[in-house]
Amino acid sequence: MLTNWAGNTAFRARAVHRPVSLDELRGMVAASDRVRALGSGHSFNDVADSTGDLVVLNRMPATIEIDSAARKVRVAAGTTYARLAEAVHAAGFALENMASLPHISIAGSVATGTHGSGDANRCLAAAVSGLELVTADGSLLSLSRGDAGFAGAVVSLGALGVVHTLTLDLVPAFELRQYVREGLTPDALDGFDDIMAGGYSVSLFTDWRDTRIWLKRRDEFTGDSWHGTRPAPAPRHPLAGMPADACTTQLGVPGPWHERLPHFRPDAPPSGAGDELLSEFLLPRAHAVAALRELYAVGDRVRPALQISEVRTIAADDLWLSPFRDRDSVGVHFTWIRDVATVLPAIDLVERTLAPFEPRPHWGKLFTRRPACPGDFRELAGRLDPAGKFANDFVRLLLGE
Repeated sequence: MLTNWAGNTAFRARAVHRPVSLDELRGMVAASDRVRALGSGHSFNDVADSTGDLVVLNRMPATIEIDSAARKVRVAAGTTYARLAEAVHAAGFALENMASLPHISIAGSVATGTHGSGDANRCLAAAVSGLELVTADGSLLSLSRGDAGFAGAVVSLGALGVVHTLTLDLVPAFELRQYVREGLTPDALDGFDDIMAGGYSVSLFTDWRDTRIWLKRRDEFTGDSWHGTRPAPAPRHPLAGMPADACTTQLGVPGPWHERLPHFRPDAPPSGAGDELLSEFLLPRAHAVAALRELYAVGDRVRPALQISEVRTIAADDLWLSPFRDRDSVGVHFTWIRDVATVLPAIDLVERTLAPFEPRPHWGKLFTRRPACPGDFRELAGRLDPAGKFANDFVRLLLGE
């Protein structure tokens, strides 16, 4: 039985296809009445599920075509960020940002609005300047930034077609240093903006009692008791007490961007290796401090279901289904224990606590309150897939069908 990352979703597909060429992919899509694309399976709900056919693209040609003059890379949809990062770094380039895990596929990450951290850094999908997708009749549709419908086709939850390749913006390669600071207290939230501006990418890891700051900086950090914190004396794992062997290099040692931006190394089992459930809620940046104070206040009630939370900042974009559309955001992530009966009441509590702060869910994680579908996306889905070939229960609920 094929399941997602955590094993909490068993896919119901009647068949799983692994095409090895574009022609084979197009023929399979055209012949199917219901089909969904599956990436690395790092979603914790049924966003990728199908009662028809599932298509996995990890056997397709490993396209990575770098255009140095344009600072762009065209890449096969099923490629992982780890593999892409090595290739573009070798050519002297970088991606502007990466997620916590480099193991995840590019198309799946983009389609669900996955992100990294940093006040000036947008979600991973915002780097997409073009894409090619196989539509319902098996034809190939190419869209570029500025084209009609492009802003709806990037973060699309797989509802418009099967993405074949994406073109991403690149920046010059750069180095980062990673530091962990310990002992941040809730009282220090008054300095939240300064804390989150303390590096190129900044995360707070907390169990809503003890909080650590992970700083990823271009330059050396020389602060002493910065915001009342102290430097971690040894490498840390996001989960207190876990060995840091799987984590990227810390203690301020400089290294390439792709070996510092993710929290976890690509050659080691990531995070909890599936022994977890995830939720995340994205709030307007202006509500960050008030929302975090409310979460600290209910921390004792959340903690029995929680492994760790992570707080990050993400810059706004203009993509229609992006959780960051038209607003700079703060993301509050929850790594739960893998016990659905214990976790669901905790999610309900978090959603009720955050309700006054205009939360949007991460599309690939667990939530119970569904946002309304933007009308522009509903119209685009109706035009590109009028028969609902790429829809599933998750998408139909979003579209209000």
